[in-house]
Amino acid sequence: MTSTLYRHGVIHSPADPFAEALLVEDGTIVWIGADDTADGLASRADEVVDLDGALVAPGFVDAHVHVLETGLALESVDLTAAAGVRSLADALDAVHRAAQARDGRADQGPLLGFGWDEQSWPEGRAPTREEVDRAAGGAPVYLARVDVHSAVVSTALADGAGLVGLPGWSDDGRVERDAHHAARDAARRIAPERRTQLYRRALQHAASRGVVSVHEQSAPSIDTREGLLELLAMTADPSGALPHLVGYRGELCVTVDDARELLAAIPGLTGIGGDLNVDGSIGSRTAALRSPYADAPSGAAHPDGVLYLSAEQICNHVTAVTRAGVHGGFHVIGDRAMDELLIGLGAAADVEGVEAIARAGHRIEHAEMIDAPTLARLLLLGIRLSVQPAFDAAWGGPGGLYATRLGAGRGAGLNPIADLAAAGVPLAFGSDAPVTALDPWAAVRAAVHHHAADQRISARAAFRAATRGGWRAAGLDHTGAGELRIGAPAHLAVWRAEHLVVQAVDARTSAWSTDARAGTPLLPELGPDRPAPVCLRTVRSGVVLHDAMG
Repeated sequence: MTSTLYRHGVIHSPADPFAEALLVEDGTIVWIGADDTADGLASRADEVVDLDGALVAPGFVDAHVHVLETGLALESVDLTAAAGVRSLADALDAVHRAAQARDGRADQGPLLGFGWDEQSWPEGRAPTREEVDRAAGGAPVYLARVDVHSAVVSTALADGAGLVGLPGWSDDGRVERDAHHAARDAARRIAPERRTQLYRRALQHAASRGVVSVHEQSAPSIDTREGLLELLAMTADPSGALPHLVGYRGELCVTVDDARELLAAIPGLTGIGGDLNVDGSIGSRTAALRSPYADAPSGAAHPDGVLYLSAEQICNHVTAVTRAGVHGGFHVIGDRAMDELLIGLGAAADVEGVEAIARAGHRIEHAEMIDAPTLARLLLLGIRLSVQPAFDAAWGGPGGLYATRLGAGRGAGLNPIADLAAAGVPLAFGSDAPVTALDPWAAVRAAVHHHAADQRISARAAFRAATRGGWRAAGLDHTGAGELRIGAPAHLAVWRAEHLVVQAVDARTSAWSTDARAGTPLLPELGPDRPAPVCLRTVRSGVVLHDAMG
């Protein structure tokens, strides 16, 4: 048995809001209390960590991650504004520099780039195939848009992958739908050892951000069954010093036998769904809407987006996975896609019964457009939501992408987080990495400072959605994970934060108080002028995953 005593800090525990120390034995929290009591425990601990005022809190759960793509993005051309790419010219320059740097290397696979967003560029448009060809000197290139629902490819990659003529192919090199799936496949043909390195890089990156568990949203166009099996195996034991992984596989089932075959093929699978796409994304204009995009190009083939699944397919899938004893999940962005999903869920409830559907705990990923009737139906069917507050931070508000694509009125109503929380919908927060950064404090801040003032929630509510909410969405809240209390697994993170404050009572506001007598656990203040907390250590079941304690 090994033990670690953390002392002289601030312990975020509802069981003892005034706690300053915590003892972990054999991966479990066995004591929480005051520093003066900790004096008597120091001699029995294998390690004593002086926190020097740091915050110990439950580790984060990122409820929507694509591990392989995150690893690829971390080692590819960064086309985000954060990397200094603020124009089409900048993006092409970055591609040109990367292509030149590859000269003479033995590895001449496709040149990959992630994160471009033409909406924020002065040119207001994506690169063309010809421009990419010139920048890369004719090399095969795949450049994913920030939402990873479309991309621009070079001629060499298009020819090599047979993209021309596929649904979603454009002569300017832009690919979506089937053409994009084929392009992704071509971009991900890598050696097994390279794939393993990318998995490990992405998971270690998550741990460095205080994340103790990720929900891997695997699907045929994203990664292989074998890849998910490897991820589950390499993260199964905490001694591997990687975050816990919850596995989802987005393969459509028609019968219960389909679901059982998949469960047998991937032991340890938590759910069948996740990135099982009912539609696409708003940025790529493939999210299915009730009315056309406000900025749909003249003559667009799909001015109101694209439905990828029908209500019949949704019904069959939900029925199949419910009978197989697991929960399903769907990627849903647009309101028309949500309508189709509800028709399918309703039909499944007619077959299986509302109670059976609600008991299964099916989930929806993203769910950005939800009105009052939709919310009522979701509550009735016991649906859990995995949402991304960082989407609002990136694309919400006047002049943002949502307003441009949908118009100011429709754009202002997206990601109604406070409405969902007030209604009691179980919420989990995720990043959709690499779409937005693996940065859970940024997600909490985005929920607290939502562009729509009436959709802001308290930091306490947001923090719970980013921690305990992820365990609940996966059906693992019975383990005690997500809170620091005696008997719970020691999934925690240590943070250096300049200003710790107590949350006010109102769960729909972001008011703050520095009065610790309120008896509520402290959290970092997340105002726009406050520096982000710095992760000093991440721990899973007592095993250190990331350590910068010095």
